Amino acid sequence: MDLNLSPEDRAFRDQARAWFQRNVPRAELKTLEERRAWHRTMYDAGYVGMGWPTEYGGRGATPMQQAIAADEMARANAPAPINGLGVGFIGPTIIIHGTPEQKQRYLRKILTAEEMWCQLYSEPNSGSDLASLRTRAEDRGDHFLVNGQKIWTSGGHIADWGILLARSDPGVAKHKGISCFLFDMRQPGVEVRPLKQITGSSEFNEVFMTNARAEKRDLIGRLGQGWEIAQTTLGFERGGNSMARVTRYASAFDRLVDAAKKIERGGKPLLEDPVVRAKLGNVYAEMEVQRYAALRVLSALQKGASPGAASSITKLSYSEFEKRYYELCLEILGPYGQVTDGGLEETTLDVDSSSGVRSSWAYAFLWARAGTIYSGSSEIQKNVIGERVLGLPKEIRADRVAKA
Repeated sequence: MDLNLSPEDRAFRDQARAWFQRNVPRAELKTLEERRAWHRTMYDAGYVGMGWPTEYGGRGATPMQQAIAADEMARANAPAPINGLGVGFIGPTIIIHGTPEQKQRYLRKILTAEEMWCQLYSEPNSGSDLASLRTRAEDRGDHFLVNGQKIWTSGGHIADWGILLARSDPGVAKHKGISCFLFDMRQPGVEVRPLKQITGSSEFNEVFMTNARAEKRDLIGRLGQGWEIAQTTLGFERGGNSMARVTRYASAFDRLVDAAKKIERGGKPLLEDPVVRAKLGNVYAEMEVQRYAALRVLSALQKGASPGAASSITKLSYSEFEKRYYELCLEILGPYGQVTDGGLEETTLDVDSSSGVRSSWAYAFLWARAGTIYSGSSEIQKNVIGERVLGLPKEIRADRVAKA
């Protein structure tokens, strides 16, 4: 692809940069309503749901424009829109698979964050092997009766609605007996229990459904089409805002270098230590690899192609890199990197994109572990790459392994 922006894209970049510089909140957004207000400000300016078709309230922006806006948002350390799952994954899934009535009922309220959404996929014994899920949806004539448990439900405690996978036919192969529903999280029979994470926050939740309802009108696609629809949703999730992620890495890297200039060890700044300089150089080179991997994805999108299974390469690469990256940060910063408040305050990170709150090196280090699990664990990504990208067989017989 041509890495030079067109005149139109440069003009759009300048416009987006100026808007974020003027409008990014200077104070931390501490409440749900403050974050919802910021989301609405971004929506009114056209920076939420940019890739959605205009007939559904989006901007119909090109992949390049979406990447530019996400990049400028990261550059300005702007809080993320609050309804990320709804806007990024669930809304596009409704656009592809939903009925006209579902699109009219749900899409605009997703974009404006009037209704918050979560994803009801993983279960205690059905995470990586999602097709083994046990939550049941029994046909009761005018509705489905839902019983079961979900876990790792990001944002479930603030969600009004969820996209639910449930087993509607236990008598067929596990991939074929799953259906997909739009599910009311505020109804009787739904209990949400927040889970405390190692970061100290509680974005994750357990969700228990006891004789809850999924309306017939809220079935997405055909009965039994849930597995296919889930792949659509996960495909959006793995596409990601790759360039914006690299911009945040670069911003953190600049702060890390600043810290290495100020922290002394043996009477000299850390930056003068050849071992530290070598490690910084190595991680910078890895960061550039991430940048060009993101450009490869963007190039495919600009040409109208889908990265498909190859998106697993990007996902595996950035999540494993992020873990190594923040391990190095804490190694260089030493005790300063472990303080959540105070310390080298001017070199701490700014706004965390997942929670919208002021972050710290310790928080980023802990949160990086999640990247190797969400959207499919690193082990699952390796399987996808092996089978669908490299064309390796799914199973290798034990006797063949023993002879190898």
